[in-house]
Amino acid sequence: MATADLLINAVTTLLVTLDPPGLAPIFLGLTIGMNREQRKQVAVRGSLIAFGILTVFALFGASVLGILGISMGAFRIAGGMLLFWISFEMIFEKRQERKEKTSEMAITKDHLQNIAVFPLALPLIAGPGSISATILLATSMPGAIEKAALIVVLSLCMLLVLGTLVVAERIDRFLGVTGRAILTRLLGVILAALAIQFVIDGAKAAFSIA
Repeated sequence: MATADLLINAVTTLLVTLDPPGLAPIFLGLTIGMNREQRKQVAVRGSLIAFGILTVFALFGASVLGILGISMGAFRIAGGMLLFWISFEMIFEKRQERKEKTSEMAITKDHLQNIAVFPLALPLIAGPGSISATILLATSMPGAIEKAALIVVLSLCMLLVLGTLVVAERIDRFLGVTGRAILTRLLGVILAALAIQFVIDGAKAAFSIA
């Protein structure tokens, strides 16, 4: 059974890596010229596609690692290091710059018709950080009931992302530049602590004698 601590850790890790408040201004930039209904359609499609991608990794990511001969301990260390790098980018505002460059590139390449797929669903929502976090959480929740709980957590987090995108304009006005900067840095510090915990757990598993 999935414990309360595991579920809280899963919700926190996914929400921080998905970063709904950080997505709001980028989503507005991607959907310039669209009306509210069109933005809603893009948000729903992008969120559903991202949910599908993360669900696949939650269910089969650990199996793929096993086929490749990668131990859970090794992946936890590698995933923790990747999440730590993402937290570093969040604290020093590098991640937001990278996301904005990705969205600008998509617009210049005239992908507006498929904006929900690229870059919204992949890599802005289901990016390296959220994919790694999903696989890491899945390795900590191996049972069928635990996997089901992780899927429920994923769906709840994705609903929050969808809600954020739908009201992105209001959130962006409310937070402003200063509010976004403070929130992003705070989430970055939390993610850094979670990442270090993943590394510690991975090291214990990798170097365990038993």
